[in-house]
Amino acid sequence: MAKTPDDEVKRPKSKAKEAAVWVMLSMLIVGLGGFGVTSFSGGVTTVGQVGDAEITTDDYARAFQGQLNAFSQQIGQPVSAQEALAFGLDRQVLQGLIVRASLDNEAERVGLSVGDAVVAAELTAMDAFKGVAGTFDREAYRFTLDRNNQSEAEFETGLRRDITRELLQGVIVGGFTAPAPLTDTLYAWAAERRGFSMLRLGEADLTTPVPEPTEAELTAYHSDNIAVFTKPEAKRITYAALLPEAIAAEQPVDETVLKQIYEDRIEEFVVPERRLVERLIYPDQAAADAARAQLDAGEAFETLVTARGLTLDAIDMGDVTREDLDDAGEAVFATQEGAVVGPLPTDLGPALFRVAAVLAAEETTFEEARETLAIEIQTDAARRLISDKVEVVDDLLASGATLEDLVADAGLALATVDYVPGLQGDEVIEGYPAFRAAADAVAEGDFPEAIILEDGGLVALRLDEIVPSAPIPFDEAREDVAAAWRADALTKALSDRAIEIKAAIEGGATIGSFGIVDVTPETARDGFIAGTPDSLLPDVFKMAEGDVRVIEAGDFVAVVRLDRILPAASEGADAEALKAALMAQAEQAIASDAFNAFTTALTSEAGISIDQAAINAVHSSLP
Repeated sequence: MAKTPDDEVKRPKSKAKEAAVWVMLSMLIVGLGGFGVTSFSGGVTTVGQVGDAEITTDDYARAFQGQLNAFSQQIGQPVSAQEALAFGLDRQVLQGLIVRASLDNEAERVGLSVGDAVVAAELTAMDAFKGVAGTFDREAYRFTLDRNNQSEAEFETGLRRDITRELLQGVIVGGFTAPAPLTDTLYAWAAERRGFSMLRLGEADLTTPVPEPTEAELTAYHSDNIAVFTKPEAKRITYAALLPEAIAAEQPVDETVLKQIYEDRIEEFVVPERRLVERLIYPDQAAADAARAQLDAGEAFETLVTARGLTLDAIDMGDVTREDLDDAGEAVFATQEGAVVGPLPTDLGPALFRVAAVLAAEETTFEEARETLAIEIQTDAARRLISDKVEVVDDLLASGATLEDLVADAGLALATVDYVPGLQGDEVIEGYPAFRAAADAVAEGDFPEAIILEDGGLVALRLDEIVPSAPIPFDEAREDVAAAWRADALTKALSDRAIEIKAAIEGGATIGSFGIVDVTPETARDGFIAGTPDSLLPDVFKMAEGDVRVIEAGDFVAVVRLDRILPAASEGADAEALKAALMAQAEQAIASDAFNAFTTALTSEAGISIDQAAINAVHSSLP
């Protein structure tokens, strides 16, 4: 049977969907330690203990499986238990369970718990146990617990521990306040800004051009950088393919059908005049009239938007037609670009409308659209033709036909490619993810299978041999060697020139005397300067005012002078917001450190024992 591009993807995704209920329920046991997705059976019932609090094999298996599922979803492909172990997932899971057990042990020691009313309130609020009416359903509760081999008493006991643990944790992490000097220091660093001038150097800035390399220099460069000029190990793959683009032009086109498609999709080809419009709505006519008066008195439209507690994004209607605006359409479409009209009535109340841009009507005639429509019809016909051949190719391959036989018997084209696993080469066939996935997986002796490509094409392939990595002979690589040599020589020449310019500027010359200077009046640490490497701003923020520095990264070479250091603003809404965010982050970090220190102390005081053999047994039971 032919493989589709989604075959290998759909199977794991369907498994994830089948496990969706368990993933939802795992939120009860990973964060709250409720009931399990699965039950680990065996003679050993615990994998460890903190004080008197046990970590059961079921707890560990459940938590490990939940983390495994989450990790698989995060990277977009299924991960086996053994692969997860290599990533250290078991250590993360065990550490979390140890922390949980230490809290349980301490709560038991000090006699901390919650009453039945609290447990009942938490239980009846859980979505997993709600019926069709949206309220707690005892039958759903019993059924869910029964499906998970859990009694009501066991679950409710676990839930009580979960709530108690949260209560204890809240006591530990609550009430921390970040010291003002810490917050002020962080704010002063984060909100500081820089203004600088940058002379970006290119080949035109060199006083002498880069010389042409001699043959001896090129051969020496090739030899010194042979790793760069080495072909990687590759799979030599022969494939038989039939691609829509290869046969589309051969498919007939019915002129009547083309015209009918054009008429059916006329909205794509005849687009009426539109406007990019912003609409500012008011609760009543008096408020709208007052806003209009402010606007006529010179108030900016943006100020009116801010006064309403809105942003320009919030009032943006996008591109609209006259009909989209109902009764306001005529007035808005009679308004020039940039003008504000209104107040005009709308279903939501009187509103001011600003025309941000005028989009002219567009019309594509049938003759102009004909070629595009014809290609669509021909490509669709080619896909159907190929689809009809899939079963034929499947049958031929099943009966022992070779790829060469498919050329004569099914009209496929034969070709060979040296495919480097994990890389997309220049050949058209390598642009198909389905082909690359099959090429990555194919091994010596595998029988060819029909594979359906993303655009409806068809391919079957076999592995002929493994081509070992080998240096590319100089004569074959000469053009690439020359380009690489020249790029390196140019970078070195620009670096040398930058050093000369830096020295001249430090000696009193102006930076502008050496070329066009890009001036950035001010920027934050996380700012963006187009066309520059990520290392530019970190380097700039290390400079002292008046410093001149050469900054290089790859083929980027520039001379930068730091013009000014702007201290963090002491007042304003933005300053207060950033200070508040930094304070919250600092308090969270302090609380986290305190919690970690507390649980470490609890574990140390109570004592901990881990049964690695029991943990290994759990691992071996998982797929």
